[in-house]
Amino acid sequence: MEHSFGDKVFFCNSGAEANEAALKLARKYGRDHFGEHKTEIIACINSFHGRTLFTVSVGGQAKYSQDYAPLPPGISHVAFNDIAALEAAISDKTCAVIIEPVQGESGILPATQEYLEAARRLCDQYNALLIFDEVQTGVGHTGKLFAYEHYGVKPDIMSLAKALGCGFPIGAIVTTDAIAPTFGPGTHGSTFGGNPLACAVANRAFDIINTPETLSHVQTQGEKLQTALQQIGERTGVFKQVRGMGLLLGAVMADQYENRAGEIFNAALKHGLMVLVAGPNVVRFAPSLLLNNEDLQEGMQRLEVAINEWLAA
Repeated sequence: MEHSFGDKVFFCNSGAEANEAALKLARKYGRDHFGEHKTEIIACINSFHGRTLFTVSVGGQAKYSQDYAPLPPGISHVAFNDIAALEAAISDKTCAVIIEPVQGESGILPATQEYLEAARRLCDQYNALLIFDEVQTGVGHTGKLFAYEHYGVKPDIMSLAKALGCGFPIGAIVTTDAIAPTFGPGTHGSTFGGNPLACAVANRAFDIINTPETLSHVQTQGEKLQTALQQIGERTGVFKQVRGMGLLLGAVMADQYENRAGEIFNAALKHGLMVLVAGPNVVRFAPSLLLNNEDLQEGMQRLEVAINEWLAA
């Protein structure tokens, strides 16, 4: 684990399983070390942490959880990047605060430096664990191996998936020697977690991504992509802002096209270009970390043609 803050890893099969494990570990750690009262979890409004019952409950989007009530208790949600709200919510009953360093599903919103520093300070003050959900940001997509490195703020537990297996099903949580023993024999498990094929794929992907050349390439290509999207926004009037880190970017729809990101998705697909949405108002771009100049240029050309065709319809 010389490449992260952690000492121990638990392998599973997906980001949802990773976050499930992280939240279970935090609750058990709180109870084992501080008593039965230490069970409360604080998450962010509009966060997304997976689709198990526990993780949709912790995720701050009712559309993913409302059909599955009653939900597990002891979970509260505060506004992202709002230090005062976090200060008001945290207490001696809090066992964990879980944060995405860049909120993905809600619109590619990076955390502020001050917010993550405050979260670290408050968790230390109240003996709560700080969990960073890096399922979407981890393993290179922001231009560093892990997004927390941009901030210099270390979590107690970090969840990973997605780029870890580059499409192959694998997830993981990373934690420290002080916390890991909480999961003793029989306390948590995964039938296929850590299976040899998934780990072999992840090892190879990690070796390719975790190089100065690849991470520098992500930063360089991310700057080019961000500039290209800003220029398309200026020429077409469709995007008012482009935000994010590295090759994880979100183009925010201009006011007159508010909540129509899904239409851009459909228009691009007609031209053989796959983009994503992050909520109804942001077009999300998360291309290959090895994106070359030719594909970047071709993709932006197709996107602009698609947008102009959509505007003319």
